[in-house]
Amino acid sequence: MRDGHVNSYRPPALAILMFASLMIAPRILQAKDAVDYANPLIGAGSTSPTPEEAARLKGLDPNFTGFHGKLFPGPCTPAGLVQLSPDTITGGDNGAGYSYPNFTIQGFSFNHMSGVGAFGDLGNFMVMPTEGPLKTWYGETDHPGTGYLSSYSKDSEVAQAGYYAVTLDDYKVRAELTAAPHSGILRFTFPQSDASRIQIDLARRVGGTSLHQTVKVIDDHSIEGEIECPGKGGGFMGGKVSYNLYYHAEFSKPLKDFGVWSANIPPGPYNGRKPAAAFVEACQSAERIPGCREKEGRHLGFYAEFPTEDKDVILLKTGISYVSIEGARANLAAEIPAWDFDAVRNEAHDLWQHALSRASVEGGSEDQKTVFYTAMYHALIDPRSMADVDGKYPGADGQVHQATGYIKRTIFSGWDVYRSQFPLLTIVAPSIVNDQINSAIGLAEENGMHYFDRWELLNSYTGCMCGSPEVTVINDAYQKGIRDFDLKKAYEYSLNTCEKNSNGPKGYYAGGHGLAITLENAFGCWNLSRLASALGHSDDAKKYADLSGAYRLVFNPDEPWTYDKKGTTDHPDWKGWVCFRNENGDWAPWQGLTSGEGGMESSIFETGWDVPHDIPGLIALLGGRDLFVAKLNAFFEHTPKFNKGNPYMDPTNEPSNLIPFLFNRAGAPWLTQKWVRRVATEAYAAAPNGNPGDDDEGQISAWFVLAASGLHPACPGDPRFEIFTPLFDKVTLNLDPKYARGSAFTIVAQNNSPQNVYIQSATLNGKAFNRCWLNYSEITAGGTLELVLGPQPNMNWGIEQGR
Repeated sequence: MRDGHVNSYRPPALAILMFASLMIAPRILQAKDAVDYANPLIGAGSTSPTPEEAARLKGLDPNFTGFHGKLFPGPCTPAGLVQLSPDTITGGDNGAGYSYPNFTIQGFSFNHMSGVGAFGDLGNFMVMPTEGPLKTWYGETDHPGTGYLSSYSKDSEVAQAGYYAVTLDDYKVRAELTAAPHSGILRFTFPQSDASRIQIDLARRVGGTSLHQTVKVIDDHSIEGEIECPGKGGGFMGGKVSYNLYYHAEFSKPLKDFGVWSANIPPGPYNGRKPAAAFVEACQSAERIPGCREKEGRHLGFYAEFPTEDKDVILLKTGISYVSIEGARANLAAEIPAWDFDAVRNEAHDLWQHALSRASVEGGSEDQKTVFYTAMYHALIDPRSMADVDGKYPGADGQVHQATGYIKRTIFSGWDVYRSQFPLLTIVAPSIVNDQINSAIGLAEENGMHYFDRWELLNSYTGCMCGSPEVTVINDAYQKGIRDFDLKKAYEYSLNTCEKNSNGPKGYYAGGHGLAITLENAFGCWNLSRLASALGHSDDAKKYADLSGAYRLVFNPDEPWTYDKKGTTDHPDWKGWVCFRNENGDWAPWQGLTSGEGGMESSIFETGWDVPHDIPGLIALLGGRDLFVAKLNAFFEHTPKFNKGNPYMDPTNEPSNLIPFLFNRAGAPWLTQKWVRRVATEAYAAAPNGNPGDDDEGQISAWFVLAASGLHPACPGDPRFEIFTPLFDKVTLNLDPKYARGSAFTIVAQNNSPQNVYIQSATLNGKAFNRCWLNYSEITAGGTLELVLGPQPNMNWGIEQGR
């Protein structure tokens, strides 16, 4: 019985300590599938708890340092359009709408972002079972009685792949959730009451508010309507995204006592932060309209009341669509035609089991397996489907389009996911890579832009972060033989993208975040040059190869090697590092390696290693191989702890994600083996705060999956994967026969233990193997890489640097 894998929780700090043992206990009794290890509560927290949360948690645990991940714990299916999850917060820097330390729930909404901040978005059609006087505002987080939110105990919370349950203490209602790809169903078990209620906030949005909604009672069981979410209503990055959501909802009991509430909210602006007092007052004083069967307005809600006996069950099932009400209706009819909650739950479970079986591990601890399969789970949520069950999707031109031969996908957090998530997908799910590229090409055509954005959400170009990551994904796919897309348009739009994201006539970017932008743009140019060369465009290949050398223009060979501005910690015999330059070409005053000037979510110490496309060139700039390795090792040795925000090796954020693999490229593979093992075991854990940073739509999770498998690229766009010590005794990556010659690639680690970190020798398919990398074609050919491990480095294995 799946409830045998219930995760029990005590108050937050104690729950962290008990987390692993509570999960392990039932597993002694029966063998577990991959899906049974996945725990959506790992990483379901905010990186910035409120002062009240921090004080409360420190009172329980003096070592509390905050929660991480910004992941939602509720049910979804792999890359599904629906993510039905509890919401504990509205507004603020948490796109998931949920933070583990909170002890109140506002409701359960049908779509969520996975692991992002920037004020978040989605969180539409929020459902809440209540009782007593009708309240029309969700309330203030962790302040029961301020709205219709409810207190809940962690002891009652259950989160599994495809299922979530919790008891709402203020209403004594047991809420259960499960999801299908385009629809979801909630099961509420009520106490005895003359007026048990299900209420639906049609205007609520995680990082802002919808500004127009419609609702219509179409029969004695059903309602449907539209929710418009323009950018001026707030949302992602304070208003960079606009979309419409359509819904069709059905109640398992007939609608007899129902109504609508309508609030006259102020004109705005809405920026995703804490709701303004005038907004709250307008919501609290909303007009109640009993018996209303049809309404449109700026801020609506719908409620239905039912007399219940103790343990009475009422279900609500809903289809959603970004295309039309008819699409939402058809989505629900296709996926949840009956009132069988458990059948939907079982189907979601089976979909996740199939998806997570793309990789399997043996050996390691139970906690490590939990982290691995949960990381796989989070890496397969996005890019998600945007199309209805019939393949129709809303185009950026305002027209309805039909996806043929691929699934229309959305949420491409490119700056994040090109580093680990998409390289992982090229091995275990290459069809998703093709889907994403086809989706990006279609979007660039529909919106008339004819270039690719860095960070796309529901057809909106947000411009978030820097570089040309879609170009990297396209080149990486092409180099690996993943080519089921319009290559002519992909190349044309890639050219346009790199021209738009140019470093300008000076060859470097002199504005804010100048160092990071210069280096990321250069990397995009290198990927374009590789694609141009492969397609026979020799002039373009040379032009963009030359532009990829921009990192040399921001390298100052005279900068002192000081870690801080004052130079109290330094290495006087070392010189030279990247430095910010202004429009006149002058170097900015040196602030030390830990300065963030010119970086993007990183120190310049982290930023300076971001030359994955020309590591030999970077090695030469830094004084040759031996000095390069010494400086790189110092970067790791100075790291006080692998925690968020430290200016050295910070696995919680993307600028550090490729750095550990540079040792392989410099001929010191034993240091990649050492540091990857350290990061994987120290930064991740089977606990609610076990994801080290914002998961960023699966990137930080995907890094762990590859790191634990012993394979990761140092340079996306190059089909070379670096080899290092896997965390597990055996890792099997199952391959897609459409794109691979083999059925599976297996990595075996003999003598694996916490002490045996270093590769002593290796064989590939039974033959001696002395390289510290594999080409993608060697992986997809199938076979077995066998590594023999030991406690001391073998400085003769794998030292050939290659290209």
